[in-house]
Amino acid sequence: MRNDNQRARIAVAAVFAVHGAVAGSMATRVPWLQDHLSLDPAALGIALFCPAVGAFVAMPMAGRLVHRIGGRAATRILLALWCVALAIPSQAPGFVWLCAIFLAYGAAAGTCDVTMNAQGVIIERRLGRSIMSGLHGMWSVGSLAGAGIGVVAAQAGIDARLHHGAVALVLLVVGLVASRGLPDVRPEPGEQAPPRFAVPSRAILAIGAVGFCATFAEGASMNWSAVYVTDVTGAGPGMAAAAYATFALAMAVTRLLGDLIVQRLGPVATVRAGGLLAVAGGTVIVTARDPLPGVAGFALFGLGIAVIVPLTFAAGGRATAAPSQGVAGVATITYLSGLLAPAVTGWVAHLTSLPVTFAVLSVIVLTAVATAGALRPRAPLGGRTEAGA
Repeated sequence: MRNDNQRARIAVAAVFAVHGAVAGSMATRVPWLQDHLSLDPAALGIALFCPAVGAFVAMPMAGRLVHRIGGRAATRILLALWCVALAIPSQAPGFVWLCAIFLAYGAAAGTCDVTMNAQGVIIERRLGRSIMSGLHGMWSVGSLAGAGIGVVAAQAGIDARLHHGAVALVLLVVGLVASRGLPDVRPEPGEQAPPRFAVPSRAILAIGAVGFCATFAEGASMNWSAVYVTDVTGAGPGMAAAAYATFALAMAVTRLLGDLIVQRLGPVATVRAGGLLAVAGGTVIVTARDPLPGVAGFALFGLGIAVIVPLTFAAGGRATAAPSQGVAGVATITYLSGLLAPAVTGWVAHLTSLPVTFAVLSVIVLTAVATAGALRPRAPLGGRTEAGA
């Protein structure tokens, strides 16, 4: 049984890495799409909004799919669709087609996100220790790897249709092979199927509120860190890029190591300690008027908020009889936060200033600290059965 659990852990870590690699591969070729289809910034912004909309709409349906065909089959099918979806946007003949394709692309991304996190929760239960932070760290590793290959392809002038087609094929094979080791979780005989659109319970809403705060701070920092150190501290392009890179690297490393902290402190204390560290980083950011302190502040901010979102997914999966249903509820809330964060940050900065905006973000993180008790472990509701893995 122990070997099976370790095999399952490796399998789900590989699934997270493949999922991240698809996202990273797409992100680096957006300029190619814009140039290829002659999109102005407004049209590109609309197109890039579509994946999040597709994910937001489709994610509540993931629990129903898991109930019908099982967690392993659902994850394998959705991961395959997500890999194949990488190759399609570059084939779009025009703006309208690109938007439609991106809606489906986002639906595949979001539903696979739900099922793979549910698999992570199940394996975490089997092992009796935290693994969710590390799994999200593997997503970051995959994203960085996909982005790195994309940078090389872009620099070499390789057509995105060729680049994405080849990468999609490789990731499809890797994903299908790796995901064979996932646990095959089945509903109990007579267990009622979740609704097609699962409405989050009060417990899930409380957990999701913590994730909403962390995702909002994360999304705002990823999109505005480079702008902040440029406009507020007078940084050049290199230091501006370093602000984002340092923040992203701090997030990735902390997630990879975060399970050790969670096992020692527990999820509630970990969120509170991390949130306070992020607030300290936010204070450095707000008061920085030179580039180096600004970059250091974003590093602290990333270190502090890195493990909060993975812990909300784990808590959501524990709060319902079917982990996929709880994860879907939390994921829907966090995706909504990700949709809102970049734009709302810009509006607040326009009405006030960037330092005031990041002071507000620090208060939002403090809200996650205050409500972290919602993540306190509780006994799973109901049971599940497992077929042979």
